[in-house]
Amino acid sequence: MNGIFVTGTDTGIGKTALSALLLAELRHRGINAVPMKPVQTGCKAEGFNPKALDFRNQESQSLKPKAQGLSAPDLDYSLSMASMEVDFGTYRSMAPYRFEPACSPHLAAEMAGTEIEIAEIVIAARTLAAEYGYIVAEGAGGIMVPLNRHETMLDLMQAMKLPILIAARPGLGTINHTLLSIRALRSDGLDIAGVVFVASTPGETGIIEDDNAAAIEQFGKVKILGTIPYCPQLQTTNPDYANLPIPVVAEIEKIVNQLAI
Repeated sequence: MNGIFVTGTDTGIGKTALSALLLAELRHRGINAVPMKPVQTGCKAEGFNPKALDFRNQESQSLKPKAQGLSAPDLDYSLSMASMEVDFGTYRSMAPYRFEPACSPHLAAEMAGTEIEIAEIVIAARTLAAEYGYIVAEGAGGIMVPLNRHETMLDLMQAMKLPILIAARPGLGTINHTLLSIRALRSDGLDIAGVVFVASTPGETGIIEDDNAAAIEQFGKVKILGTIPYCPQLQTTNPDYANLPIPVVAEIEKIVNQLAI
């Protein structure tokens, strides 16, 4: 199974923007890449994004009860960025666990009367891998977020066996959070592809951010692949890769070049 797993040092760190940009650039290069959001909480009950889904196969693709009528915002974001359309069966494999409450995955699953099973996620990933050449999987929250009462996101990453790309904030606090994440990943023997900073507010560049990158590289023995600059278009729910500013596209191009996919 070829692909990469995008995790973050915290929730709201920029994983979704990074995952979507990576997907769009890979597809732009002719790589048959597909997004995957194994677990999504805070899902929308009003239905699926018509721009992201092909409704022609709606009747022939039944969804599991726990995901019936729920769309995954992070997955929809990535599909919109890459201008992809998928049928309901493929969507189900891309986001096998979807829950409405905006809380930790283990609690959201319990509130829905079910339990997240890593084996089921791996099966969904293999289903995607059989049709697509490359998977861009995005985690939920940080590395140690519980999936159930005995397994965490780290266990899922171990089961999927993909290189890990870490999304981190560029500013104050990032050194500690990023180095702790690196240590947790390495303690499980996982391959870290690198770290990418994602700026969520204007003006997140300067001497502090530059030194943060240098410190993480030094103490973490890891490569900082780049910084996605702040971009208002990335804050929308339905971004379009073709309409992004040149600096954003240039930065993700540089990042993909270093990943040597």
